[in-house]
Amino acid sequence: MVAVAGSSPSTPGCDCLAHRFGNAADRPERRPRYGSDMSDAEWAAVRDLLPVPGWLAGRGGRPEGYCHRQMIDQCREVKAPMVLSRVRRAGSCRCRGLCG
Repeated sequence: MVAVAGSSPSTPGCDCLAHRFGNAADRPERRPRYGSDMSDAEWAAVRDLLPVPGWLAGRGGRPEGYCHRQMIDQCREVKAPMVLSRVRRAGSCRCRGLCG
C-alpha cells in the first residue's frame, strides 16, 4: 500500500486528485476564465467518473502535476466552438438567434 499525503490547504478551490494527493498543489488555484468552464455542480458529477490514477492505486507511476478540472475545462473550451459551428451549419440550433 502507498502512503498518500493529505489534502493541501493551499488549494481550497479544487478537490481533484492531482490537487489533493498529487503535485498540482504548487500550481495556482483554479479560476473560471471562460463561459464553457464547468460549474461546481458539473464538476461534482464528473469528478467521480474519472479513473483513479495508477500511482494512487499502488500500481506505480508519478503523481500527476496538473489539475484535472483545468484539463477538462480546456477540452471544453477547445470543443465548444466546434460543436456550436456544427449545430449552426446543420440548422438545428434552437437558441432563436442568441448564439450568433
